[in-house]
Amino acid sequence: MCLIELKDIAYHQDHVRDSLREFDLYYWNSSDAVLLPLILFVHGGAWRSLVSATTFPVIVPNYRLSSRSNDVHHPNHAEDILELLMFITETRPNFPRVFDPSRIYLISHSCGAHMLASILLDSSSISPTLTPPSSILDAIQGVIFSEGIFDIERLLKDFPDYRSWFIVEAFRDLPSYATLDTTSFRLRTQNDIRWLIIHSQGDTLVNVAQSEAMLTHLNNLYGQIKGKAVQGNIEELKGEHDTVLSTPVYLRIVVDFIKGTA
Repeated sequence: MCLIELKDIAYHQDHVRDSLREFDLYYWNSSDAVLLPLILFVHGGAWRSLVSATTFPVIVPNYRLSSRSNDVHHPNHAEDILELLMFITETRPNFPRVFDPSRIYLISHSCGAHMLASILLDSSSISPTLTPPSSILDAIQGVIFSEGIFDIERLLKDFPDYRSWFIVEAFRDLPSYATLDTTSFRLRTQNDIRWLIIHSQGDTLVNVAQSEAMLTHLNNLYGQIKGKAVQGNIEELKGEHDTVLSTPVYLRIVVDFIKGTA
């Protein structure tokens, strides 16, 4: 087998090409007729290890980023990821059929966790454009949040300088960010999605309280079946915010979760 890399595939349905709304697809060229699940890694640099360890195809997308020179703010970033999910789950004659679009695993890191949580949990009262069709929720088998940001208000209490550093750019200058707290969102539907919350004890950029809050919230949402639906690992990793992604321990945790639910 050889690794196939397809770069810069446009998922934004517009006549003007936008490099920030494209994705790369990596998969093993195989004669096996069985279609494997897909891993969608939102801003992750460890895709090569995931392809090798799981043999599953991996998509790494671009999406619009906020800066002082543009008008891109939440929920625009998450809207792009939702558009990508719709693109890859719809039948497209010119798109290579190398994965099973009904079995998708989502991995997100840092701010990407807030984006995915806003799509998968019910944020419709504040961000109706992030409402996914039921077919996408049915396709998602598992979700991994790594070093995630979930509660902006809580984050600013612990790191007040983050407001001017990136919160205002990403979420606008608001008197309160309480409505964007993903640890207050309900489930959109009681489906079979499995959740894994990862956080490193050595992360000095986003503290473990963020992941603890989401872990508690998901456990409360799932109630008696929480053990089947929700897992947490906030003890094993010791590295810094971004460097944990390239560690063998991180890869093992992720792969064990995916293979355990595939």
